[in-house]
Amino acid sequence: MGMFHEQTTGPMAEQARNILLSSLISGGVAGMVCDLLLFPLDTLKTRLQSQHGFTESGGFKKLYRGVAPVMIGSAPSAAFFFIAYDGTKEILQPLTPPQYHAIVHAGAASVGELVACSIRVPMEVIKQRKQALLTDTARMGLRMLYRGYGSTVLRDLPFTLVQMPLWEYLKLYWKRHVSHECTPLAGAICGAASVTISAAVTTPLDVAKTRIMLSCSSLMKDEIKISTMLKEVYREAGFKGLFAGFSLRVSGFTLGGFLFFGSNNEIFWVLLIIRKILLLISLCCLGSIQNPVRFLEIVPL
Repeated sequence: MGMFHEQTTGPMAEQARNILLSSLISGGVAGMVCDLLLFPLDTLKTRLQSQHGFTESGGFKKLYRGVAPVMIGSAPSAAFFFIAYDGTKEILQPLTPPQYHAIVHAGAASVGELVACSIRVPMEVIKQRKQALLTDTARMGLRMLYRGYGSTVLRDLPFTLVQMPLWEYLKLYWKRHVSHECTPLAGAICGAASVTISAAVTTPLDVAKTRIMLSCSSLMKDEIKISTMLKEVYREAGFKGLFAGFSLRVSGFTLGGFLFFGSNNEIFWVLLIIRKILLLISLCCLGSIQNPVRFLEIVPL
């Protein structure tokens, strides 16, 4: 009985490890590429949303100010998101009826965001204060570095709850209608569509998050609540203020979604193909395979 259990669980455990490793590398690389290429758009959006004003926050100058913390935190944040997302999905999806897989995707995305935000928020605080040309980033304490964690989670959870299930649904829709697996290009298009919708509906929360991260360090906790910030923005600029930076946010996230999901898919499959080829070479060297071509056909990635 013990032998049978080892034989049935061994391949599954190995597959789970391979998925997590591939997610770590592909998610990290994809996140870094997107953040670096789209950083100027993000800087302009931050300055448009800043309570200090666009011109006072730097205008069109120094668009790559604050890129260093992004490069440090981008890969770990994106990688840990996909590790948590894919890991949770691999555990729960086999136990759940297909009609409830969207709920599994939403739950897995929530877990991924909670994990990723623990790395992303301190880097985001430093980045946005540098983007707005604030000069106090060298003497911020731990509490200040995690200012905006709650607002970031409240912004990113709705974003991800829309984005990831919609991405999975669009890929499934594609697969059913073309009768083959979703290609990296199709995955990128599906990702861009899901990100566009998510970015649009969460813009007011993004404005509140930006103002909290750029607020004076001496402000009390009650003064930097999301509800307080949203009321203040509406009082200053009305409905338009709640959607400050909307076009930059949506266009940046659309392009970023295309690059992120496309490159993540591409890297993921390349890693799995390399793994399969290395396994084939190893088995051939051991004399365990008589027909390498047949091995490539029948052994799944």
